Amino acid sequence: MRAYVCAAAVLAAFAAGLGPAAAAAGAAARLPDVAECRTSVQGSEGVAVCFNPDPDLDRVQLHIECRQWWDPDVDGASVPVGPAETVTLSDRCWKEIQEIWVTGMLG
Repeated sequence: MRAYVCAAAVLAAFAAGLGPAAAAAGAAARLPDVAECRTSVQGSEGVAVCFNPDPDLDRVQLHIECRQWWDPDVDGASVPVGPAETVTLSDRCWKEIQEIWVTGMLG
């Protein structure tokens, strides 16, 4: 449903002759954001703190790529983040962390 509303806003902006910049701004104004997350690495532990500023439920998932080929990468469980809630996600590699990131989705 949200994607349909977004597409309608883009088409309306083009039909009104406002151009692609106005269409993109109109679409962005209608799309809710997924929770905002900050990540950090301390030794072999990765931590993400995520805050949901929107009134909708979001889901976030922590991913860690370990530096050593024999060290298993981590894809954590998807965790719900309610409106105005903060969650902390953490996991670790046996040795060093190569990369850490969080993916999110609405609902």
